[in-house]
Amino acid sequence: MRHIDRRLGLLFFVFLLIFSSAIARAFWLQGVRGGDLRAEARGQQVTEMTIPGQRGRILDRNGKVLAASEDAADVIATPYQVENPTQAAIKLHEVLGLPTAELLEPLQDRSSGFAYLARRVGADDAARIENLRIHGISTVPTSRRLYPQGELASQVIGAVGSENQGLTGLEESQDEVLGGANGEQDVVHDALGRPIRMESVTAPSVGEDIQTTLDAAIQAKTEEALTEAGERFEAQGATAIVMNPNTFEIIAMANWPGYDPSNLDDASDEELQNRATGFTYEPGSTFKAFTVGAALEDRVVTPQTSFYLPSEIQVADRTIGEAHARPPIDATVSEILAQSSNVGAVRIGLAEGADRFSKWIDNFGFGRVTGLDYPGEERGIVPERDEYSGSTMGNLPIGQGLAVTPLQMATGYAVIADGGIMRRPSLISGIGGEPVEREGEERRVISERTAAQLRDMLEGVLEPGGTASSVSVPGYVLAGKTGTAQKVVGGTYSEDEYVASFVGFAPAERPKLLVAVVVDEPLWVHTGGEVAAPVFGEIASFALPYLGVSPR
Repeated sequence: MRHIDRRLGLLFFVFLLIFSSAIARAFWLQGVRGGDLRAEARGQQVTEMTIPGQRGRILDRNGKVLAASEDAADVIATPYQVENPTQAAIKLHEVLGLPTAELLEPLQDRSSGFAYLARRVGADDAARIENLRIHGISTVPTSRRLYPQGELASQVIGAVGSENQGLTGLEESQDEVLGGANGEQDVVHDALGRPIRMESVTAPSVGEDIQTTLDAAIQAKTEEALTEAGERFEAQGATAIVMNPNTFEIIAMANWPGYDPSNLDDASDEELQNRATGFTYEPGSTFKAFTVGAALEDRVVTPQTSFYLPSEIQVADRTIGEAHARPPIDATVSEILAQSSNVGAVRIGLAEGADRFSKWIDNFGFGRVTGLDYPGEERGIVPERDEYSGSTMGNLPIGQGLAVTPLQMATGYAVIADGGIMRRPSLISGIGGEPVEREGEERRVISERTAAQLRDMLEGVLEPGGTASSVSVPGYVLAGKTGTAQKVVGGTYSEDEYVASFVGFAPAERPKLLVAVVVDEPLWVHTGGEVAAPVFGEIASFALPYLGVSPR
């Protein structure tokens, strides 16, 4: 009996030891490691998926859709779960159209637990992929950007990246407005890794729409005219801005060459650039309007003031002549501007004086951004007054020795067109269906009298004897200025590389339309009158009647 009691006691002790160990193990698993194990089990059974928010639309001023988003899906794989990679790649190729070898490569990596096979495929193709029921292949909801008008205004609208984030243009600068908040969804799998149900955690949201000031019809015509000029003269690039000079709203902003915003892989850096805001160049003779405007405002000259103009003029160590040789003449300020006389502009600039002239360059907004709500706007390059050399006042009055942007020139000429008032140019008129308040003060730059005198004188540029006399729009009186500027190459002015430009408005007396055209390095001919002014004429011929602007 004593032996039996001893054995029972031993068994009880062993049982107690096992039971205590089980209790301790249970406490350890549930109390100490319970949270980690539950998370690990959930990680094996549940996949957390981000559902991208859908971006808002970009519209033109009339509500036409320039950019929008639609439902799409990413095709993903868990390679080690794919039983027959070759067969899977063949089936996927039939739906996606991607090379079989390209699809097979990630599927053959048996050590991988995740791989993207295709990004942002259409909803129909995503459904076909799901219907294939290939173990280890699934789709993840996302969205993709569509551009219903094709390449129209592509540099202005911009492009989005693989995660639907804005990369360039308005897509970048307005990313917080356009981009909807991401949602989250849990996918519950069975023991074999097959999805059995989806649980919505948070729903994604849709971003707000942005309505621009662009007019799709005028934008299309502007791009057409710019493309014709760019291709005809085999230029390096070109840009044009169409503006309402009464409101400083941008109606069109075109660039050549363009690019397909839905396919960034084929776009070069030059094609992505919005030259209207990012291209800096010496303006040449288009700047002479500001030289004359400064002297008029300070009462140094009147339109009828006459100057003796030798064939060339010496300013410090620089000799300045005309674009075409001529004998000495007498010419009024109006004639100097219409005929784009370099010697005459220098004489006016010297009469104005360096101190006052430097202030006027600043007054017209050169050397700083215009304030357009758009990324990457350049400031241009303007020498400070204390940086002037002896020859500076031989350069600046004729638009040399400083760099500007096309948008700065358009804005400066809008001041002349609108009676002397400077406003901040705008590209966005509404967000989320609500009008955008125009911020930034209006300020008077020149008097109404000076602005009217300049408009009258700029008519002469398109009249017989002017530098753009071949351009006309029947029924309308036009005004503007040509520019032909040598590019600086290696520290010296090139003999064969030019920037041709024209800035004009109509009707001349009460302007309702302003157009700035800049063509970089045209071949064959290079003057603003031959290259850029005809583009202005084409755009104005379409836009003036389209906008209902009365000829008189």
